[in-house]
Amino acid sequence: MELDLKGRTALITGGSRGLGFGAARLLAAEGCHLHLASRSAADLETARTKIMQDYPVQVTCHAMDLSSTEHAVALARACQDVDILINNAGAIPQGTLATVDDKTFRAAWDLKVFGFINITRELYAAMCGRRHGVIVNVIGVAGERPVANYIAGSMGNASLMAMTRALGAESPEFGVRVVGVNPGGTETDRQVVRWRARAAKELGDAERWRELTTGFPFRRLATVDEVASMIVFLCSDVSAYTTGTIITVDGGASARR
Repeated sequence: MELDLKGRTALITGGSRGLGFGAARLLAAEGCHLHLASRSAADLETARTKIMQDYPVQVTCHAMDLSSTEHAVALARACQDVDILINNAGAIPQGTLATVDDKTFRAAWDLKVFGFINITRELYAAMCGRRHGVIVNVIGVAGERPVANYIAGSMGNASLMAMTRALGAESPEFGVRVVGVNPGGTETDRQVVRWRARAAKELGDAERWRELTTGFPFRRLATVDEVASMIVFLCSDVSAYTTGTIITVDGGASARR
């Protein structure tokens, strides 16, 4: 399927690893130029090298902490002309209201919630002014099925879902689309580290970690490419009538009763 992304430019936060890197690689395969942002300059350079070895696209790296409003705004203003924004940076820790202290709660939201908000505020306005652009928010299924032992993530994700729907309902008036993707359990580097640690503790062998994921749909986690492919599809003109909605990619887990 031709996605007609060649020559366009995308900004991907959290773009050096995991779903962000997965989406970046697939966009590059479509001929899309990239701006990648994350905290680690070394991880960004590794990602840039991998992509440019395989695809003839431009890759610009931005090493910065997007939990800082100043940094988030500076990044957005440096990338005012992008056609696509993929908000992906941030991982909110597990815990209940009693166990997640104020400092941890705020630090997680500064990156995952206010980071999304601050970058979107800048780039949404620029896209509306040009009457062209797509914003994809990579959020998480806890926003639609909140749980008490992931209270900060459930609340943060729900707020980002609300922002996505509100802006995405208004955005067609300005020629812009705003959509979201809610990944379920996915085989990212970060998640595999957690599963390996659990397997080492419970099974005595980190290499047996996949045995612990058989309770997921299809008896496995989603691959990065399975989620990233949906993100890239939503970025494209093939999905030109999709806005104000959130696509869940979790193998049907959140629909179970």
